[in-house]
Amino acid sequence: MLCVQEPELSLKRIAASSLSDIAKHTPEMAQAVVDAGAIAYLAPLIVSPDAKLKRQVCAALGQVAKHSVDLAEVVVEAEIFPNILMCLKDVDGFVRKHAATCIREVAKHTPELAQLIVSNGGVGALVDYVHESESNNRLPGIMALGYVAAFSETLATAVIASKGIAPLYAALVEEPEDHIKSASAWSLGQIGRHTPDHAKAVADAGALSKLVAVGANPRSSDDLKTKCVRSLRFIIEKLTDLRALDKTLQNRELPHEIVRYVVHQISKVLPNDPQGRHDFVVGGGLAACQALDAEAGTALKEYVDIIKSCYPEEIVQYYSPTYATQLLEKLEVTA
Repeated sequence: MLCVQEPELSLKRIAASSLSDIAKHTPEMAQAVVDAGAIAYLAPLIVSPDAKLKRQVCAALGQVAKHSVDLAEVVVEAEIFPNILMCLKDVDGFVRKHAATCIREVAKHTPELAQLIVSNGGVGALVDYVHESESNNRLPGIMALGYVAAFSETLATAVIASKGIAPLYAALVEEPEDHIKSASAWSLGQIGRHTPDHAKAVADAGALSKLVAVGANPRSSDDLKTKCVRSLRFIIEKLTDLRALDKTLQNRELPHEIVRYVVHQISKVLPNDPQGRHDFVVGGGLAACQALDAEAGTALKEYVDIIKSCYPEEIVQYYSPTYATQLLEKLEVTA
C-alpha cells in the first residue's frame, strides 16, 4: 500500500501487480485488499499516463470485482466510471484488455451494475472494443456484452441499439479459436432470448444460419456445439418472424434437437399469420414439414399436425412427402 503511493513508477507498478496477485485467489483475500484501503489508491491511477501502471491497476480492480457483488460495488464506488472506458481506447493492447476484463467482472453480477455501465456509455465503448480487437483480446468484451444483455430486455435493447450484434457475429465467423466462438454464440443467445423483437434482430443479422453451421461442424468442440444449440433454442423460442423460421427449418445442417423447437414455434405463429401461411407454402416450408420423420404420439407430430391444419386438405395432400423430398432436392441444387 505504501509502495503504491511512492512517486517511483516501477515501484507503483510492482505494488499494484502484487495487490492484484493477492486479490485474485479468493473473496477473503480480495476483501483483505479492500479493507487495507487499496481501492482508494488504485482507482485514481486509471488515468495515469504510464501504460504499464494502468495495466496493473485495471487488472487489480478486476481481480477484486470478480468475486462478489459487494466487492464489485466497492470498485464501482471508487468512481472508476467513466475513466475506465477511456482505457478501452488506449494505445496499449494490454491496458485495453485489462480494462475490458474489469468491466466484464463488474457487469456479470447484477442488473444494477450492468445498468451503471450502460448509463455511462459503456456498451458503445465495448462494441467498438470488440469490433477493433481480435483473438483473445476480444474475449472479455464479448462476454461483457453478453452479461449486460442477459439481465433484461431493456439492457439487451441497449446492446442492439449500440449495434452490438454485428461484432459478435463477426467474432463467430472470423475467430479460429473455439472458446471465442463459444463466447460469441452465448452472447448472441443472451441478446435474442428476451422478446420477438430481440430474436428478430439477431436473426436479421444472419446469426441463426451461422450458429447452425458452426454447431454442425465436426471440428467444433463439444462446448461450442452446446453453446450454439442452446443459443439457437433461446432465440427460436422467441422468434415470430416466419421467414426466418422457415429458412432455419430448411437448413439441412439444423441439429435434430433444434428441429422440434423450430416446428413448435412455426405451429404457434402460422395460425395467426394469413400472409405467412401463403409464403410458407410457396417457400417450401410446408413441404419441409411434410418431409419430417414425425412419429405418431410425439410432440413433433403434434406440431406438424397443427401446421397442416392451417391449410385445406387438398393442399396438404398435394404436398406429399415424396413431392417435398423432390422440392428440397431442387432447392439444394439451386442453392
